[in-house]
Amino acid sequence: MNDLTPIDNYLHGSWEALGNAAPSLVALAQLSSENWMRGLRGNVDELSLEAQAILFAARERGTIELRAVNSAFDAASRLLAVYVEMSDEHIVAFRDAHRPEVTIRFLDGFRQLCALGFIVHHIFRDFSLSTYGFEVARTIEKASVAEQLAHATEFGLHD
Repeated sequence: MNDLTPIDNYLHGSWEALGNAAPSLVALAQLSSENWMRGLRGNVDELSLEAQAILFAARERGTIELRAVNSAFDAASRLLAVYVEMSDEHIVAFRDAHRPEVTIRFLDGFRQLCALGFIVHHIFRDFSLSTYGFEVARTIEKASVAEQLAHATEFGLHD
């Protein structure tokens, strides 16, 4: 494709960005960065159980990534979802290809964490708990989020 006009190049770039969830990632990165810089400290009681489950899962390493599988056949499997490194060898994915609402509830829980100062954005799809996020995460009891944790799919880091 050598004969692209400037508008064609713009649309191509935009299409690529959309295919990589750039608008959503940029919005979440900006939301978390602004609130982290302001020193916002939300209350755990303001969080959904899904947001609390993400905090609980991230309490050790604090590393969170938002991923989409844009090559998946099923539309629900392509949705942007929250992945948490629970240890240096295990990741959990908060997604459900059979019930897309579950994936969306956890994505909204992540948005809540960004909005209330629990999350720091680093690069591209990579986020982590803030210092405050770590503090709060370690106060959450597993029993209080057990139902939400049951929705997570666990796999090895190199799977």
